[in-house]
Amino acid sequence: MAPWALLTPGVLVRTGHTVLTWGITLVLFLHDTELRQWEEQGELLLPLTFLLLVLGSLLLYLAVSLMDPGYVNIQTQPEEEAKEEQTAMVPQAIPLRRCRHCMVLPLRARHCRECRRCVRRYDHHCPWMENCVGERNHPLFVAYLALQLVVLLWGLHLAWSGLRFFQPWGLWLRSSGLLFATFLLLSLFSLVAILLLASHLYLVASNTTTWEFISSHRIAYLRQRAGNPFDRGLTRNLAHFFCGWPSGSWETLWAEEQEEEQGSSRAV
Repeated sequence: MAPWALLTPGVLVRTGHTVLTWGITLVLFLHDTELRQWEEQGELLLPLTFLLLVLGSLLLYLAVSLMDPGYVNIQTQPEEEAKEEQTAMVPQAIPLRRCRHCMVLPLRARHCRECRRCVRRYDHHCPWMENCVGERNHPLFVAYLALQLVVLLWGLHLAWSGLRFFQPWGLWLRSSGLLFATFLLLSLFSLVAILLLASHLYLVASNTTTWEFISSHRIAYLRQRAGNPFDRGLTRNLAHFFCGWPSGSWETLWAEEQEEEQGSSRAV
């Protein structure tokens, strides 16, 4: 195998993220920021805390990008047999969904063209992770966004503390040009992280996904309902997302909501 064959998009993206993370951290340490001042004064607690947060965010990033997002097991039995099995497992009120690539498609799952697999509770395919965000890694993805935002905002403050504007233009460009570029980059990343974290917390609180939020008009099991059939209130939504409680399949929740609506309509 040729060496360049190992340079897959995933390897390139993760390597680029790692190099960029430690490169920005190095810039903050080499310039006259509060980070360097603490180090020179022998106050190592805050610099070590910052380094640990950077390392933690990087490890979370690698965990989310490398782990199984919740791939659906590809059915190996014949198509008719798979259809009978799915019909027996899923309440009849739920419209059966099938994927031409992966056979049986559970509720809230979607086929990802980039990963070429069906993902349970599919949220989106993240190009910066080079992986899908789905049922298994979505909680870690939200935790990564929160920790990354803390690191970015702290790094933004550190970069600003090292900027000195009362200097001749040429001297300032040589001494602070790289740090100012880092400040602008951190500002952009912080804005993106704030928007992503806010949007995902909103989606988690309402027990929906990015795909369902954007494409609800095209999804059969959402078009049939006036509201979100998976919303169980803020507390239960958060408990189910982060702790997996209460447990149960999405098909069961969908069917229970359907029965409740039918019971209410009969009572009226």
